[in-house]
Amino acid sequence: MTRASLAEGIHGEAATRELLLYCHGFCTALDGHHQGEDRTLFPAIEAAHPELRPVLRALEQDHSMIAHLLGGLRTAVGRAAPPEELDRHLEGIAAIMESHFRYEERQLLTVLETLELAAEPGEVLGPL
Repeated sequence: MTRASLAEGIHGEAATRELLLYCHGFCTALDGHHQGEDRTLFPAIEAAHPELRPVLRALEQDHSMIAHLLGGLRTAVGRAAPPEELDRHLEGIAAIMESHFRYEERQLLTVLETLELAAEPGEVLGPL
């Protein structure tokens, strides 16, 4: 919705409000989700499947990159960057997230279906 507003040339308060909601809601939840995976889920997977260590490190690198990109978006929104710049931030975030989720599903879906994990969902998945 935010990218559509930017594409239609909606400037100022309306586009900024949507981006602020996106950043404070979705971005915070995504950061928490990735922290939960890094702190709880990935160590459990690694303990049960040490052969997946390289996959888990790659996913952790993605988490770091996504956090960096989200920080850049927050900064751009905070200084009311022009729509073209905001769209570039959103495009970059969308691209890495799509790649990350596809890779994660390909590499871990079967493992996740069988993993015995003694932890609270919020600890593993972050604030949903």
